[in-house]
Amino acid sequence: MAKQVVKEKVFRYTAIFEPQVEGGFSVAVPALPGCISEGDTFEEAATNIKEAIELYLEGGLLSELETASLSPMIVAPIEISIKSR
Repeated sequence: MAKQVVKEKVFRYTAIFEPQVEGGFSVAVPALPGCISEGDTFEEAATNIKEAIELYLEGGLLSELETASLSPMIVAPIEISIKSR
């Protein structure tokens, strides 16, 4: 009997965590419009956004991502200098 090969794709996204005045964190994934979550702690927010990403991709976007020619998001720090007068 032949073994069945399971293929797994790994996706990596940048998540933006924003501390909330009332406590906890809101979190969004800019590469996945509308993919947002929250948590009372940073760890809870991180767990919740992972689940939100999985649900987002299972909702049909995965096949679109595989077939579309999307440019990857590039995140880079930008330094500026402002002269005082």
